[in-house]
Amino acid sequence: MSTTGEYDCVVIGAGVQGSFAAYQLAKSNQRTILLEQFVLPHTRGSSHGQTRIIRKAYEQDFYAHMMEECYELWAQLEREAGVKLQTGLLVMGPENSQKYQQFKSTLQRNKVPMVTLTRDNFSQHIPHVNLAEGDGAVVDITAGILYADRALKTVQGQFQKLGGIIRDKEKVTDIEPGPVVTVSTTAGVYRAKSVVITAGPWANRLLAHTGLQLPLEVVRINVCYWKEKVPGSYDVKQRFPSFILTEGEESKDDIYGLPSNEYPGLMKICHHMGSETDPDQRDKQTDRSDIDILQRYVARCFPGLLPEPAVVESCMYTLTPDRHFVLDCHPTYGNIVIGAGFSGHGFKFGPIVGKILCELSLGEVPSYDLSPFRIRRFQAKTKSAL
Repeated sequence: MSTTGEYDCVVIGAGVQGSFAAYQLAKSNQRTILLEQFVLPHTRGSSHGQTRIIRKAYEQDFYAHMMEECYELWAQLEREAGVKLQTGLLVMGPENSQKYQQFKSTLQRNKVPMVTLTRDNFSQHIPHVNLAEGDGAVVDITAGILYADRALKTVQGQFQKLGGIIRDKEKVTDIEPGPVVTVSTTAGVYRAKSVVITAGPWANRLLAHTGLQLPLEVVRINVCYWKEKVPGSYDVKQRFPSFILTEGEESKDDIYGLPSNEYPGLMKICHHMGSETDPDQRDKQTDRSDIDILQRYVARCFPGLLPEPAVVESCMYTLTPDRHFVLDCHPTYGNIVIGAGFSGHGFKFGPIVGKILCELSLGEVPSYDLSPFRIRRFQAKTKSAL
């Protein structure tokens, strides 16, 4: 059955960024529809799964600054739905490396409560983990875990309470720019004063209709869970923290982990990089080189885990060359707003990204300096609309 509708805004993509953008727009009294190509909830993009790390520990000050307000917005959601759990975040890395020092100095400059661990007291605070020779360790005390599925469901529910409409199983087939943008889907046609595109790995396919392509690379990540030899050794109930290894013997990319929680007795440890994939055929990508890296790391540093993943799931990252987000208006059509390239670290920013995308959609001055996130930093190649 074909449907038509007139709206103030159409948001395309009901992951965490699109859902928060739609919620903020509805809160601003905008008639808003949120379109999703798959049946909700689904595990086909980048916003599924039970847990994500929330942290202020970053190499860049602008992310730590944005997280200040983000924590407050997550706290509001927490009061309604219990979406956050404070565990602390252990940051490890070669003491003299630039990356580790940037993490540490950003925490210090932004006055984030933290504890510096030494080789002498490390195992007393963090049992069952081997700190590599020459590595330093600090704990961001404010960090924790976000319950991702629960958070997504909650914000979508709040959007609907404000009168917002969600249409899932509606794939967008065309976007016609203009003073009023026309969005065609497999089930209908919608017209709106503005459109927000938050389509994750499918962003460039939608942007092609508007004559724009961004330098985005889609990769498939193996999300690995490792079995505790002694149940409870790395359990969230034992206050075991999440962690990030900034670089190590096995890889120059981050390795990160979360305490056993979503699967009893299994700890999530992942490599923060994957192999390029087609988002519609991601399971054709069978590269296990990241799992090999993790097996070596787990065997070396987590003696209480079996060094073979018990469960392997998948997720997709949409990477920009500099690993910073795209938060901007279309360079040709100011009423088309783009949130893309969240590069595997965007979930925790959902409330702030939603607020910024709403501001851009309404033509307001953004709450934050968006220069790190503007399209002009790329030499974006344009091509005629398909």
